[in-house]
Amino acid sequence: MTAHNPGTGNPPTTATPTPTPAPEDAETPTATVSVHPVVAEVTRRLTERSATTRTAYLERLRAAVGQGPARTSLGCANLAHGFAACGVGDKLSLAGDVTPNLAIVSAYNDMLSAHQPLETYPAVIKKAVAEAGGVAQFAGGVPAMCDGITQGRAGMELSLFSRDVIAMSAAVALSHDMFDGALMLGVCDKIVPGLLIGALSFGHLPVAFVPAGPMHSGLPNKEKARVRQKFAEGRVGRTELLQAESAAYHSPGTCTFYGTANSNQMLMEVMGLHLPGASFEQPGTPLREALTAEAGRRVLGLTALTDQHTPVGEQIDEKAIVNAVVALLATGGSSNHTLHLVAIARAAGVQLTWDDFADLSEAVPLLTRMYPNGAADVNRFHEVGGMAFLIGTLLDAGLLHEDVRTVAGPGLDRYRRVPQLTEDGELTWTDGPTESADTAVLRPADDPFAPDGGLRMLEGNLGRAVIKVSAVAPERHVVEAPARVFADQAELQSAFAAGELTGDFVAVVRFQGPRANGMPELHKLTPPLAVLQDRGQRVALVTDGRMSGASGKVPAAIHVSPEAEAGGPLARVRDGDPIRLDAVQGTLEVLVDLDGREDARPTVDSSAGTGRELFAALRGAVGPAENGAGVFGH
Repeated sequence: MTAHNPGTGNPPTTATPTPTPAPEDAETPTATVSVHPVVAEVTRRLTERSATTRTAYLERLRAAVGQGPARTSLGCANLAHGFAACGVGDKLSLAGDVTPNLAIVSAYNDMLSAHQPLETYPAVIKKAVAEAGGVAQFAGGVPAMCDGITQGRAGMELSLFSRDVIAMSAAVALSHDMFDGALMLGVCDKIVPGLLIGALSFGHLPVAFVPAGPMHSGLPNKEKARVRQKFAEGRVGRTELLQAESAAYHSPGTCTFYGTANSNQMLMEVMGLHLPGASFEQPGTPLREALTAEAGRRVLGLTALTDQHTPVGEQIDEKAIVNAVVALLATGGSSNHTLHLVAIARAAGVQLTWDDFADLSEAVPLLTRMYPNGAADVNRFHEVGGMAFLIGTLLDAGLLHEDVRTVAGPGLDRYRRVPQLTEDGELTWTDGPTESADTAVLRPADDPFAPDGGLRMLEGNLGRAVIKVSAVAPERHVVEAPARVFADQAELQSAFAAGELTGDFVAVVRFQGPRANGMPELHKLTPPLAVLQDRGQRVALVTDGRMSGASGKVPAAIHVSPEAEAGGPLARVRDGDPIRLDAVQGTLEVLVDLDGREDARPTVDSSAGTGRELFAALRGAVGPAENGAGVFGH
């Protein structure tokens, strides 16, 4: 199967032992649009702030680029080990000094629905790359845990740190100096950020990400949430709840709500690491397979052996990072990315901060309504215009930088186009929609759902925090009420079950930060707090833990930094202390003087059992949430 270059109408890309890259010329030049002044100013400030670290990163990257295929620097014994298991043809190719070799790094396992389709991808990629004149080897697997399974379990305390373990695992896979490019196969939560951080440590290589796509729509997410609340109230039992959950999560593919996994896919496309239109094409279709094969061919044409060399470390620069933040805000995406994007940026020498998120949020309109911020799922978003329309309208509004490098070629205008198969099975790209087919789901930048982004930053005498307001009713953006302090989410759930949570209150769930217990998601807090809110109580959540991309209609100040374990003010809050969470003014304050109080200490042991003892070194080395909650170079 062959393909036209996604940015042109030119003939199919082919490759010989020295791959011929796809043409770069645009079919029709797009009129230049001035970059929005806020986007321009944040980018300028980010570039200035990052000058020293970015320069040092680029110097390391450029020093790693050699002459000829990477493996030609290996000794004969080293190289013999590197292709010992290959077939005769691949051995002959890899023994020479012309043929490029691509690494495949995969998060496949068949427990995660989103990753189960990845089982067959390596064979598809190897075949396509071989036909185009190269070789592809499966370089390594990385761990992939499912936050949906570990919610509320001890395993969730390993989740955030799995991002850094994945980054290290990806680096191990690429460490053999055998490869001229890489394809990263992964979808969910910490997995895509981890793969990208690992890839950026080999930033001299071109890299494409290869998604699996969402499962078909099942039980509507709104109905699933309704059954969850009924279960929390004791109005339905486990059998009914499991039936509803199984009808929502029912087949291979990514879960269809707009949480961290699907935010990952959106970000990879807007950063130019997916092929145009690849993010939300469902698994098991001819178009999905064609996009997977073409990803291998495209990376083959971007290696240092061609004149279109596109190293991932050069590609992910300040403009690409700003584009990612803008798209996250415009879609009301996962709050987890206030951690992940900071960590990704730092891996490329770019010093992104929460202040950059806050400033961009004031200028970026909210353009989508996907669950939990609306009734639609990602399949509906894809149907009514999807990424091509979203990127196009943001470009037209000057809210994205167009002059970036992508795996499809130079310029983000290429991502206005959508993939399709011709009658003879050829992959090509055509102009995408210029109008949304459903403005209840996706709107243009000049007619948004809200004038600003779905994420806001809070700051006050309790520290700094993130709040996702795109699903929170405007009348709930300000809550002032007495604190109810809990050691973990299980303690709050017990109080709810016992009928103890009466009146207005702000739930403070502390010692949930990365140093304390790995910063688990506290998604199980949403149903009981939502029930109380629906009963007419004014409630809010303040925590140094995470709520994930599935956080919903209850106002929640999350990622509070500094965390309680690090001596943050949350450690000195007591039951009854008045707290004011104001998402309008961007403040988070306790309205009493905490000076002179002793810090509370954790009452729940999260240091041992279920693998947690193996992560003690990471808990000791981790940086604050504001710096990405990572263990690398904070």
